[in-house]
Amino acid sequence: MYEEQQLGAVEHGPLAGFTVGVTAARRADELGALLQRRGAAVLHAPALRIVPLADDGELLAATKEIIDQVPDVVVATTAIGFRGWIEAADGWGLGEQLLGGLRGTELLARGPKVKGAIRAAGLTEEWSPSSESLAEVLDRLLEEGVDGRRIAVQLHGEPLPGFVESLRAGGAEVVPVPVYRWMPPEDITPLDRLLDATVSRSLDALTFTSAPAAASLLSRAEERGLLTDLLSALAHDVLPACVGPVTAIPLQVQGVDTIQPERFRLGPLVQLLCQELPGRSRALPIAGHRVEIRGHAVLVDGVLKPVPPAGMSLLRALSRRPGWVVPRADLLRALPGAGRDEHAVETAMARLRTALGAPKLIQTVVKRGYRLALDPATDAKYADA
Repeated sequence: MYEEQQLGAVEHGPLAGFTVGVTAARRADELGALLQRRGAAVLHAPALRIVPLADDGELLAATKEIIDQVPDVVVATTAIGFRGWIEAADGWGLGEQLLGGLRGTELLARGPKVKGAIRAAGLTEEWSPSSESLAEVLDRLLEEGVDGRRIAVQLHGEPLPGFVESLRAGGAEVVPVPVYRWMPPEDITPLDRLLDATVSRSLDALTFTSAPAAASLLSRAEERGLLTDLLSALAHDVLPACVGPVTAIPLQVQGVDTIQPERFRLGPLVQLLCQELPGRSRALPIAGHRVEIRGHAVLVDGVLKPVPPAGMSLLRALSRRPGWVVPRADLLRALPGAGRDEHAVETAMARLRTALGAPKLIQTVVKRGYRLALDPATDAKYADA
């Protein structure tokens, strides 16, 4: 599991200064590495775990049913699921019989990875959609006509909204093949830590690669009485990024808008974050410098400056009204856990100035407070940069 990455490993990537949460159980290492290579700090907590059903009577019964009565069509939805199915059948001594049955059916693969798994098993798919979308698979089946046809669908732990229902409405007999299930994580502590970080706005973005992961996080937030806070954070401050539209469904049901790449892959998801997060950060012309305020760091003339959490709280408070004097009392309220001692503001301000490496960025206004030394004359120039 990833711990929060320390700043400095990759200082100039497009995600430098941002913290991204990862909820994935599968391929989390790959997603985390892609984010870190682009400079992000990563906080990982699996929102669920995958439980294979190799010893599950439901999968065994479905496998025997398909062997005894070969369906007209078999829809393979995921590579890991298809491989798991073949491996489970081998374990029961039914592998060759299952493969023999699949050779006599119309085998549809959702995408290239599923095609690879099918061919690795010595089979050949009849067709695969260019969009890698189950919606296109459904359209093809309905156009061909499914009335009276027997169709096996390899489920993959996620909801397939309307897929099975549409086939049955068209007159098909559908045989579900449940290869694995999603379950809550055995250790809930990391997920609670990720949830707390989201609610406290310590994250800049939160990624989802499966609908069950999104549903699991929402469910845990509701159990802890934090659902309203979580939805508010995702609506206003923490960018929710989903690998595709099916993944986004549990969030959309709660009224949360998400961003999604055009291609439903991890690489495009990370590239989308590389575009979106810097675009959401604020760049200001201050005391002859270009200052870009990011999640947990600041870029001063393109150089990354790690800033302590208290300093970031002060800087954000000052940046809400750049150039205006912010009273010490207001800055004190912005400091988490500072109490009533205004000396805490002076201490945090001194550390902030040291971290920025340019003391003149923030001016002290005697007996009043502090202000960012905004350069209004160069505002337009920086805005166009």
